[in-house]
Amino acid sequence: MMPEEAQQFAIRVHDLVVGFGRQVVLDHLSLDVRKGEILGLVGASGGGKSVLMRTIIGLIPRQSGEIEVMCRPISGALDRGTQPAAGSWGILFQQGALFSSLTVRQNVQFPLRENLVLSQALVDEIATAKLEMVGLTQPDGDKFPSELSGGMTKRVALARALALDPAIVFLDEPTSGLDPIAAGEFDALIKTLQQTLGLTVFMVTHDLASLNTVCDRVAALADGKIVAIGSMRDLLQSEHPWVRAYFHGKRSQMLQPKAS
Repeated sequence: MMPEEAQQFAIRVHDLVVGFGRQVVLDHLSLDVRKGEILGLVGASGGGKSVLMRTIIGLIPRQSGEIEVMCRPISGALDRGTQPAAGSWGILFQQGALFSSLTVRQNVQFPLRENLVLSQALVDEIATAKLEMVGLTQPDGDKFPSELSGGMTKRVALARALALDPAIVFLDEPTSGLDPIAAGEFDALIKTLQQTLGLTVFMVTHDLASLNTVCDRVAALADGKIVAIGSMRDLLQSEHPWVRAYFHGKRSQMLQPKAS
C-alpha cells in the first residue's frame, strides 16, 4: 500500500495474534478502520471484542502482528512509540469507569491534569465545555458518580474521553445497561459528535439498533478473525454461519438496513 493510501486509515491491524496461555483469542486477525468513520465491532460474548480494543491501545500484549494508530506503530502501554499515539485517542470503558471519589467535573479534568500544564481557570473552562458538549449542565459537574443515572454516567465518561480533543474515540459497549430511550439518545449523541468533530469512532457493541443506526461499517469477529465487514446491508447478506445466526435470529427480525 502506498503511503498516501495508508493516510486514509486511522487504525491498521495486520495478522494480529493474541492469546492467554494456550488459548488463542485473536488468530491472525486483520482490520483497517478508515478516518472519520464509525466502525462497529460485533462478536459473541467472550469472543475477543474487548481484547482487540485493549490490544490496539496497548493494554494487552500481542504474540505477533502489527498495529498502527494514526500511522504510528503500537507496541505496549509503556513503549515509547505508543505514548505519543495515545494522545490521539480517548476511551469510554464499559460502565463508564468513573473515579467514585471525584466529582463529575474532576473526572473530566483528570486527563487534562495528567497530560497538560494548565491554569485552574482553563481546566475548569474546558471541563464545562466538554460537559455541555455531551448534554450536561454546569451544576451536574458538582455531582458524584453515585448520584448519576446510567445515561448520565455514560455522558460523563464520554466527556472525559473527549477532554484532550482526540482524533479517535474507542467505545466499549457504550449503550450497555441503558433503556432503549437512553440508548437511542446516546447513539444520536455519538453520531452528532462524530460529524461535528470529525472523529473516528471504534465501537465495540452487541446493540443491534446501534449497529444499524449509527455505524458506517460493521465488522464481525468470530473464531478469532474478522469474518465479515461492510455496511449493515452487506452483513445481512453474509453467508458466514455465525453472522447469519446473529443478524437473522429471532431478536434481530425487526432490524432493517439503513437506506443507501
